[in-house]
Amino acid sequence: MLNNSRSQVLFNQAKQYIPGGVNSPVRAFKAVGGDPLFIKRASGAYLYDEDDNGFIDFINSWGPMILGHGNELIEAAVTEAVKSSLSFGAPTKKEVDIAELITHMVPSIDKIRMVNSGTEATMSAIRVARGYTGRDKIIKFEGCYHGHGDSFLIAAGSGAITMGSPDSPGVTKGTAKDTLLAPFNDLDKVKDLVTANPDQIASIILEPVAGNMGCVLPEPGFLQGLRDVCDQQGIVLIFDEVMTGFRLAKGGAQELYGVMPDITTLGKIIGGGMPVGAYGGKEEIMNYVSPEGPVYQAGTLSGNPIAMAAGYTMLSYLNEHDEVYQQIERSTQKIVEGIKKNLELLGLNHTINQVGSMFSLFFSSERIVDFEHAKNCDTEKFGRYFKAMLDRGVYLAPSQFETLFVSSAIGEDEINKTVDSNYEVLKLLM
Repeated sequence: MLNNSRSQVLFNQAKQYIPGGVNSPVRAFKAVGGDPLFIKRASGAYLYDEDDNGFIDFINSWGPMILGHGNELIEAAVTEAVKSSLSFGAPTKKEVDIAELITHMVPSIDKIRMVNSGTEATMSAIRVARGYTGRDKIIKFEGCYHGHGDSFLIAAGSGAITMGSPDSPGVTKGTAKDTLLAPFNDLDKVKDLVTANPDQIASIILEPVAGNMGCVLPEPGFLQGLRDVCDQQGIVLIFDEVMTGFRLAKGGAQELYGVMPDITTLGKIIGGGMPVGAYGGKEEIMNYVSPEGPVYQAGTLSGNPIAMAAGYTMLSYLNEHDEVYQQIERSTQKIVEGIKKNLELLGLNHTINQVGSMFSLFFSSERIVDFEHAKNCDTEKFGRYFKAMLDRGVYLAPSQFETLFVSSAIGEDEINKTVDSNYEVLKLLM
């Protein structure tokens, strides 16, 4: 068992001053039981907690640390940028440089606006879509997470064509009525919603590869089907690529699957791991954003020079080194193949979804294609699996419904340790 006494002391202290002792709910470990570890530092493929325990990191700050922790190029860029001050509240050359680079790398983006988080990006994208179309309603997908904006915290109503209902206190019924919900990968239900709400839907928003119900891939034809519906009905298609952007390919999931959205939201990686977000898309839509157009959105720290320096360095490296994507996909495949072999040897029910350097293990014999299937998994077994892997120095996402991410810092030693630890743990779960 881990010696995590220092983390326990800090957690008890944190609960006196921070709701639940954490600043984001998934960090509380409630989905897997136990108390969270407090992280002190990270380097390469490893996290180190306050008790100096080391862990192979498969969260990577929820995706952006593609090159691992403490990358020398990014650290040097941040150190240099800090010398000129932390913030100006005024335009900088760095904003122009990274905007030009992103529009070069992402096929669908003509213009882009920097914000401070993925939540800001998705909230702003929805507002622009509504302003551009003059319509109020949106369609989102059950299990896709787009931040904590009111429009996105909506659960299913009594049927696929009914209005949504608030999924969190504080979200008004007025907001909920404009959010329609469909199951992920169910194109027919989307068409039903569009038919039932003629000329009322401003946008369809989704993660092209879902990362917040575990890793769930789009079924063949699903993304293109959405593109076709949006073209036919004058609906703005938004891809939330906060997780997939620059991770699955230089141009994100849209490049990988060959389907172009009208607006793309980004985050995490474009700041090299620092707080940042962005939304961008077709010029005629983005020209609706103030001060060019009538849709208001602003932020004092948008385009923060430190985040821009880190992000520009990260994206420049990825743009110039295609081999990174090949390397992290090979590493991910080795890990997935090793885990599958272990599961098959032990005769345990399982499904593993994987694309590029993203993957999830589900304790279920069903194919996981939407949130309903994901919710039917054995989450109690996953909780025991998580804790046993943590005891062996492997840090997984503390929820069945979160994707794992592989970085280029993970090498053969880390792959072998992960697979070997997996076998030991799975034997305990039988």
